[in-house]
Amino acid sequence: MKRMMGVINLVNERDDLEELTYSRCVASVPFGARYRLIDFALSNMVNSGIENVAVFTQHKYRSLMDHLGSGKEWDLDRKRGGLFILPAVLHGDTGLARGDLFQFYSHRDYFYRGRQDYVIISRSHIVCNIDYNAVLDYHLEKGADITVVYKKSDNDECASFRRMAIKEDGRVTLIEDHSGRLRTDNISMEMYVMSKELLLDMVESCLAQGYDHLVRDGIMKNVDKLGVYGYLHEGHTGIVNTIQSYYKHSMQLLNPKIWRELFFHKNLIYTKVKDEPPARYAENAHARNALIANGCIIEGKVENSILFRGVKIRKGAYVKNSIILQNCEIEENVIIENAILDKDVFISRGRVLTGDKQAPFIASKTKVI
Repeated sequence: MKRMMGVINLVNERDDLEELTYSRCVASVPFGARYRLIDFALSNMVNSGIENVAVFTQHKYRSLMDHLGSGKEWDLDRKRGGLFILPAVLHGDTGLARGDLFQFYSHRDYFYRGRQDYVIISRSHIVCNIDYNAVLDYHLEKGADITVVYKKSDNDECASFRRMAIKEDGRVTLIEDHSGRLRTDNISMEMYVMSKELLLDMVESCLAQGYDHLVRDGIMKNVDKLGVYGYLHEGHTGIVNTIQSYYKHSMQLLNPKIWRELFFHKNLIYTKVKDEPPARYAENAHARNALIANGCIIEGKVENSILFRGVKIRKGAYVKNSIILQNCEIEENVIIENAILDKDVFISRGRVLTGDKQAPFIASKTKVI
């Protein structure tokens, strides 16, 4: 089988996670007690045998670089290929970053040096466990120019996404932007397979016409000219680019069936390893239906919640339906319900913080309440 090279495209990625993206890009937002969102895209590529992955960054990527490092945790610290973190090239006059096609062109050496024939381009905010080899097989079987991975939506989708019109033979006839009104349940997962040759040709031809957006200018405007096909992914998928979708898909991890499918079905999801002691529970501690990472100290009550590494829940505190990120400290007799606390938040004794499941209470990083 001809091999693929991977691109995780963070350029123009929607940045609507409010307080969670004040100091970080969407790709490095913590998820699932010990992971970050980019871990899913990166692990899917590595598990599919892709040994050459580029991350095209745009802004606020300091924590992302710290997380990815040399790519060791994903077996991408290699002499040939491996992990490449490619920062955005700024416009000479305005100092602003241009679109993704311009960034691909600026770093075109990455594509030229790769020996692979095909490219898989993915966003970082899609939570799923997928085998890209199956997508490439479908791509070759259909003789497609471009294959778009999509899912069927549910009635409770609360993220931003593109809808697609797809014929019975799998051919895509229309892709609408995020503000479109197309009535269909076909939702793009922002994953595209195409030949490297086609991608580079698209880069040059679009830029020559003054366009520099891959999906809007390169794919959507040429749906009727290219053979664009849709590949249906039937596994669990979360589109996480709003606070509501982040809260919803995080809470779904408390369902053992979804947890097993995402993290242990066929392939594992890898992340940066941190050596910390196991979670410690005091004599009167109570934990029910919760994901609790290592390094936590539980003296109070935790119910239906997700706790990241190093969280401290003091005596008499009650945490319910909440997501508590790394190293937060909840003092005695605090009540927290339907909330998201970013890293290093301190809640002083006796406070009561309650939000709504549709609009959870959010505390930004290092906040003291």
